[in-house]
Amino acid sequence: MLRRRLLATTAALGLVGLGASACSGAAAIGGDQGNRVEVAAGFYALEYATSRIGGDRVDVTALTKPGVEPHDVELSARKVASVALADVVVYERGFQSAVDEAVDHQARGRVLDVSHAARLVPGPEHDHAGEAAGSHGEDHSTDANSGQQTAHAGEAPDPHFWLDPQRYADVARAIGAALEKADPAHAGEYRQRTTAFTGELAALDREFAAGLKTCRNRDLVTGHAAFGYLAARYDFHQQGITGLSPEAEPSPAALARIAHFVKDGGVRTIYAETLVSPAVAETLARETGAAVKVLDPLEGLTDESAGHNYFDVMRANLATLRAGQECT
Repeated sequence: MLRRRLLATTAALGLVGLGASACSGAAAIGGDQGNRVEVAAGFYALEYATSRIGGDRVDVTALTKPGVEPHDVELSARKVASVALADVVVYERGFQSAVDEAVDHQARGRVLDVSHAARLVPGPEHDHAGEAAGSHGEDHSTDANSGQQTAHAGEAPDPHFWLDPQRYADVARAIGAALEKADPAHAGEYRQRTTAFTGELAALDREFAAGLKTCRNRDLVTGHAAFGYLAARYDFHQQGITGLSPEAEPSPAALARIAHFVKDGGVRTIYAETLVSPAVAETLARETGAAVKVLDPLEGLTDESAGHNYFDVMRANLATLRAGQECT
């Protein structure tokens, strides 16, 4: 759209004077077939889904650079300007505070908060990491069919919906609907691509369900608690060394508790993650005799990622889980 032509100037001026001029062309989206819908997407999973569904009808600006951990991302003036100039902003409220702030103060086009479509549930963000189920009043067990999770009161929502293909498909449908509203002249194209994309996610879900049906151990010991939805969907119990924040440092007491959990439960694999130092996982593995394998929470792709897109990396995760959990 013509808004993109204003981007460099807007960033240089510190977003002064956007006001009504930033949204002057919003009503004309789709009227000229040479124009594209400008979309700002908070992080990789939203960028990828939007690109797949939008096809050549959209230009997607990723607000999180490849290889950057998205939880605590800081936005440059240019990225903030892209929020202000976007026809559609796709983000997950509560996951990236800098993006929330930019949306609240700068967004002039349509805004889609995917947290509603993702049906987020609470995740562990406290110092009880390593407790066995039932050892602290309530546990963090999950039901594979409903995806509902019991948790301690006051916990923040777990934002990592995209690691459950079914939740990701629900978010994809919401993105498709938002693009249809922004560009009704091409609604049929968005519906077609949404159907194709969610069909691929359904096939991936079936691969995970079949591949993880019979495993020796159903406990996942992970670097941080990013895999709760995956655990819920495929009948595992997640034990994060830390909570939802990958930058949190576990206390000595938490490490001692999870070490006992690993030993007592016969856990043979501890999962480190991409974009986060494996030091704590490696220390725990040395203390317990477990092996360390890498799971990718898909918070951003790098040259070291085990694939070039979401589906590649998720299938690599499946292979890692099958080996680490000793699945047949």
